Amino acid sequence: MEPITGKPPTVRVLSLDVMRGLIMLLLAAEACGVYEAFAHVFPAGPGHVLVEQFFHHEWHGLRAWDLVQPGFMLIAGTSLYLSWSRRSQQGIRWSTHFRSVAWRSLKLFACGVALHCVYSGQLVWELWNVLTQLAATTLIAYLIIRWPTIWQLLFSLVLLVLTECLYRFILVPGFEQPFVKGENFGAYFDYLIMGKHNGGGWAAINFIPTAAHTIWGVLAGKLLISSQPVAAQIRKLIWAGLAGLLAGYLLDWTAATPIIKRISTSSFVLVSGGYILLLMAFFRWLVDVRGYNRYAWVFVVIGMNPIFIYLFFETVGKQWFNGIVGIFVGGGLELLAAPSGLVLVAVALVSLFLEWLLCYWLYQRRIFFKL
Repeated sequence: MEPITGKPPTVRVLSLDVMRGLIMLLLAAEACGVYEAFAHVFPAGPGHVLVEQFFHHEWHGLRAWDLVQPGFMLIAGTSLYLSWSRRSQQGIRWSTHFRSVAWRSLKLFACGVALHCVYSGQLVWELWNVLTQLAATTLIAYLIIRWPTIWQLLFSLVLLVLTECLYRFILVPGFEQPFVKGENFGAYFDYLIMGKHNGGGWAAINFIPTAAHTIWGVLAGKLLISSQPVAAQIRKLIWAGLAGLLAGYLLDWTAATPIIKRISTSSFVLVSGGYILLLMAFFRWLVDVRGYNRYAWVFVVIGMNPIFIYLFFETVGKQWFNGIVGIFVGGGLELLAAPSGLVLVAVALVSLFLEWLLCYWLYQRRIFFKL
């Protein structure tokens, strides 16, 4: 990872920067223990119902937190298209840019594997991290980035059909239940490539269906920098989002394919993609059309260094920084006989603020890291 000093690109879609920053802020809050702290404060009641939305659903169902990773993947696709479009206009050939994309994907993959080693405290071969997924989906999306919109869309749907076929028709003894945790094709595939499966039900093969999110991000990027009026762009995003919700919920409600985030079923991909496209339309309207951007900088400063801050709070943050904040902030509050819930919330929020402050410091000095 190397720092790039100087001004960021001058032509930007502010709503995308805000959306990216919001996603990174939510991820940073999780790493700082904000949601765990509030879960401790609200173990039951209406408060607990709200806080529960910031944790993944155990299996069949959908919570707000299940939309963060799809948003991450979709925004990455949008950024991919904007980057390719800009370099194409500069005369850089697709093949030349492909080498850069492939090299970046390789580094994303390596970082994803390394993070699991950090989590485990030893060398392990595990491919469940979002960065290893993003490495694959970025390559898939870039390989078809020059295709006409309709063919890209059809290809993304083929990936969902392929996922359905893999789970329904490859039935190995012990792994013949398509939508049962630990007994499906995803778990079988993990045993083939890693010799183990994830106890939480996550599957490395998720990169196939979630590539649809990145492809849809590419299509959204193409739309947002097109010559179409902004109102027309927003309408198309809304219609696309509603179509995804309708198709995904129909699959779930008819019991054809349940919504399961941990194995990225086709119904989950459609529903989550639908919500993210609607959110993108909302931010496009709110920030770029209505001009409500007075506090956009709060999100922009963290969104300008997304991979850096993700790696920081997943390594230095979890392994060291959060604990140091706990010693001084938590220790000080305990001396004042503060309730345990208040101590946990304060430590988590101070950790989050200091990590945001780091991003602000980098932004002020025009230091932007990229892989």
